[in-house]
Amino acid sequence: MTTEERFQRIEHLTAGLAEERRKDREEYKTLWRDLAARTESIARHVDALAVETRLRILEVAEAGERTDARLKALGEATDARLRTLGEATDTRIAALVSAIGQYIQQGRPQQ
Repeated sequence: MTTEERFQRIEHLTAGLAEERRKDREEYKTLWRDLAARTESIARHVDALAVETRLRILEVAEAGERTDARLKALGEATDARLRTLGEATDTRIAALVSAIGQYIQQGRPQQ
């Protein structure tokens, strides 16, 4: 093999390697662009989820406040009702005790 043939062979191999490198660079650029696009898409999706999550948290907090207010009102109404029932029960017990006292004062009827 002559020197000229060796140079041609080296040039041929070098050109092949250069072509492979060019193709690799193009492939890497394509992959990089694809990765960047996917990353951007995921970032947008995460941002949307974050906004939606914040809205849901606010809704839950508002629902909790409404429930708390309803429970407080219900508790107050229950307390008022129990006081009323307690007063009525106290009045009935007092009347019953008074009636028993009068019965005892009158004496027991003979059987």
